[in-house]
Amino acid sequence: MNIIKLTALKWVIYCSVLLTSSLAHAALEIEISGGGAQQVPIAIVPFAQANSQDNISTIIAADLRRSGMFRVLETGGVVSRPSDIAQIKYAEWAALQAQAMAVGSIEVLPGNRLKVSFKLADVLKQTQLAGMEYNIAPGQLRLTAHKIADVIYQKLTGEIGNAASRIAYINKAKGRYALQVADADGENPQTVVSSAEPIISPDWSPDGTKIAYVSFEKKKPVIYIQSLMTGQRMILANFKGNNSAPAWSPDGTKLAIVLTYAANSQVYIINADGTDLKLLTKSNAIDTEPTWSPDAKWIYFSSDRGGSPQIYKVSAMGGEAQRVTFEGSYNLSPHFSPDGKLLAMIRNDGGKFRVALQDLSNGQVQLLSEGAQDESPSFAPNGRMLLYATRLGIRGTLAAVSSDGRIKQRLSESGGDVREPTWGPLIN
Repeated sequence: MNIIKLTALKWVIYCSVLLTSSLAHAALEIEISGGGAQQVPIAIVPFAQANSQDNISTIIAADLRRSGMFRVLETGGVVSRPSDIAQIKYAEWAALQAQAMAVGSIEVLPGNRLKVSFKLADVLKQTQLAGMEYNIAPGQLRLTAHKIADVIYQKLTGEIGNAASRIAYINKAKGRYALQVADADGENPQTVVSSAEPIISPDWSPDGTKIAYVSFEKKKPVIYIQSLMTGQRMILANFKGNNSAPAWSPDGTKLAIVLTYAANSQVYIINADGTDLKLLTKSNAIDTEPTWSPDAKWIYFSSDRGGSPQIYKVSAMGGEAQRVTFEGSYNLSPHFSPDGKLLAMIRNDGGKFRVALQDLSNGQVQLLSEGAQDESPSFAPNGRMLLYATRLGIRGTLAAVSSDGRIKQRLSESGGDVREPTWGPLIN
């Protein structure tokens, strides 16, 4: 069967054959291989604290290690444990070959609050590079650790980090489907909605406060938008036929969706409040999986209008579609890098469905993943990593790969069949 017909519903048949396994709310465990060409050696000194909470330095270190850009040094053999810049004995840390180091402390405040202080030092120049203080509730400790990791990442690389972002995915287990949201490191998983009927195609709003998705609870695919702040949800599209594949516009005011409203699957645009439905593509083929370009001028989509699945683009204002992919006989599931320069997709490579990356300036394509059934590529907020779904034995699981292919990660979950990941924006 032509896989483009499956993607038209994203995917009805796929949903009927997902394997049943135990629903687990455990965190995803991440295995990392590879690294950046030049990793910055950094020491993360355990934060001084007056309570028994897990030290956030371990979270910070894990975030930096996972990025592939840092070599986090073991500090167990160092006698001193500075918590402030003035306490650092730079010769000790230079001997450890650290180029940078982070120190900090956690202080308990009245009213069940915590003050987290953090400093980043240049060991070679013996100067402070950054410093922050956070007044937080105890439940915000993990998020604060992620934010500190992003401060370090940005200061030392010049780019934003991904640690304080979230991912969403579908977990199927014990006959139920769950849309789950977790931190970028797989920790702190939360179920947004669950159902005995399939849930598919999650997509983050640009501000990270909502998720659009497709539910079959009405015995047909219907598109919902759910607030992560209030838990309230609304039906975005419940037209005649199938409603599928929602994709937010960059400004969050519209969505591209796929309907069989009048004929076969075609791409439409609709306001985020469910008004002003407009037909965008007109063909006798199956057009599906829309995604907006970061400048909102174009909508890219998968279509078999040329005989085999390929990626096309059409102006967001309407018009004739233009073919984008020419290398290979089978490309689908487009997803943009945040800067709009790269297009991720799934390519049939000798019978294996793998994540590929196309440079839109020159058309050059690079294969990134190594699985046989990879799907749903999604870029991190800084464009350095891609999250995607793959298979581990009989279960679906998540994996990640850097945009240059150097760093590979597998995010294994202890029970469920995990599919259709999407990487959300940074949390302010």
